[in-house]
Amino acid sequence: MNTTAAEDEGVPTAAIADASVRLGLPVRWAPPSLRPLLPGTPSSGPARPVTHLGSVDTILEVIAESDRGDVLVIDNGGRRDEACVGDLLVAEAALAGIAGIVLWGAHRDTAQLRRIGLPLWSLGPVASGPRRIPPAAPPMRTAVLDSVPVTVGDAVVADDDGVAFIAPTQADQVLQLAGRIQRVEAAQAELIRQGRTLRDQLDFTGYLQRRTANPSLTLRQHLEAHGSALEA
Repeated sequence: MNTTAAEDEGVPTAAIADASVRLGLPVRWAPPSLRPLLPGTPSSGPARPVTHLGSVDTILEVIAESDRGDVLVIDNGGRRDEACVGDLLVAEAALAGIAGIVLWGAHRDTAQLRRIGLPLWSLGPVASGPRRIPPAAPPMRTAVLDSVPVTVGDAVVADDDGVAFIAPTQADQVLQLAGRIQRVEAAQAELIRQGRTLRDQLDFTGYLQRRTANPSLTLRQHLEAHGSALEA
């Protein structure tokens, strides 16, 4: 799997959603209740999942196994009554070269985390840490985010619109098409800033004329023939 397309070109999750529709490929999405701690700070890389059992040692062990650029995906069961990530663990992850953290649970030490600057998605802050007595067990190197499974090596792309997980065998195909969609839309946005309307760029008048002759013609079909993009 190669996630450099997402990293180098800033491929947004919206373009990934559009690319997956065009390709007919599934993309797993984290629950929309996960929100970025640092808006405007996207992250992408191979997934390094772990299930939190109540003690930080499982997370530290997985950080030690991680490669630089991995995204740590932590499953804490969607709990909002305890924080399993705080400033020390996030600082450790940043020092290890972790590219971001996706947490199906809550964090704490919010002010300190903002200063550390490592991109993090969570259910929000809570002051209390775990009070459970964890079992003595090796870390579970998987994560399930509200029925969404994440395994080692899944491509993770996260931004203000959400968190996408893509199977390693499909990541290059999805990310390459998403990059092309993003470049087309960026060019269209620049033309709008220069004063050329989107309707003109898409030959929307021509589309309406052709649809009169062929009522089954869809805008998507017209755009594919026209070489444009408009997925929203």
